[in-house]
Amino acid sequence: MNGVPGTPASYADSGVDVVAGERAVDLMRASIARTHRPEVVGDVGGFAGLFDASALKDYTRPLLVTSTDGVGTKVDVARAMDRHDTIGRDLVAMVVDDLVVTGAEPLFLTDYIACGKVDPERIAQIVSGIAAGCAAAGCALLGGETAEHPGLMAPDEYDLAAAGTAAVEADRMLGPHLVKAGDVLVGLPSSGLHSNGYSLARAVLIGQDPAALGVHVAEFGRSVGEELLEPTRIYAASCLELARSGGVHAMAHVTGGGLAANLARVVPPGLTAVVDRASWRPLPVFDVIATTGGVERAEMEIAFNMGVGMILVVDPNDLADIFTRGAAEHPFVMGQVRDSLAGDLAAAPPKGGSGGTVMLVGEYRA
Repeated sequence: MNGVPGTPASYADSGVDVVAGERAVDLMRASIARTHRPEVVGDVGGFAGLFDASALKDYTRPLLVTSTDGVGTKVDVARAMDRHDTIGRDLVAMVVDDLVVTGAEPLFLTDYIACGKVDPERIAQIVSGIAAGCAAAGCALLGGETAEHPGLMAPDEYDLAAAGTAAVEADRMLGPHLVKAGDVLVGLPSSGLHSNGYSLARAVLIGQDPAALGVHVAEFGRSVGEELLEPTRIYAASCLELARSGGVHAMAHVTGGGLAANLARVVPPGLTAVVDRASWRPLPVFDVIATTGGVERAEMEIAFNMGVGMILVVDPNDLADIFTRGAAEHPFVMGQVRDSLAGDLAAAPPKGGSGGTVMLVGEYRA
């Protein structure tokens, strides 16, 4: 077919810069290498990542655990602030903390970055954050893909996602099958909004005025943008250590849907987890969003973690030991599991499946 006058004559003319893509790989190579575990085979740049799974032969019945996620509209804040070195850490947290709730050890992660135009330095910043998150979680950044989508995305637009793989011995797996009445709920504080509820948070705190990102808020002690970019806390390493030491029956990673709906996923039918709001004080960002936007408490509790990023369901006989070994995460008792009662019908059901219920009672600590 003959060329049409005015159409691109090369891949670069159409908006895809292969040279920039290769430079991005070179810039991220050192960050990725710092995450490599002994099981990683080969180097960056292959068609696929290789991981030596021979250690699994020592398992009696190894279960592979997988999870995938993104960071939602928090990306828009990173773009507006032109700061891209922390959003990758958020991405890792969303994946590995979903894996570790099963008691599994995160082994490796692969990422995918889609952008309108490859800016090598910006891509390298994003990947440096992903690598830092992987290092904190103890997993390898095994590979990934950067895709340029000119015409589909604006030059400065990007989005990212990741998938992670973990392993756990079948008889060491955590979950609702271990949870019983009398178990204690232990909360681990969040660092802020983490990576959920940003559509609501942005609507309230930024609206249509990007300049609002630079406004200093006394309650935050910093600007709106800096508060919104606070990296998601990564619990994987400490929670894995606690899981291996015993006493933990289940864990719930508090993400989209809020505390109650996520906790209910690890509560078996016939039981109710009762959470006492008075056991902690939500971070200032939650108060500011609720007050500024006139957001009702019920809506806040659906959209946000309200200051709790992870919940452990613990055997009461092991509670003291959990507090000793998990001291660095600043744990606190937030409730207990009990048999369901007729009045629990109004309690929150589990997110995305069957399970028990969760009741939030009382008022948050002032």
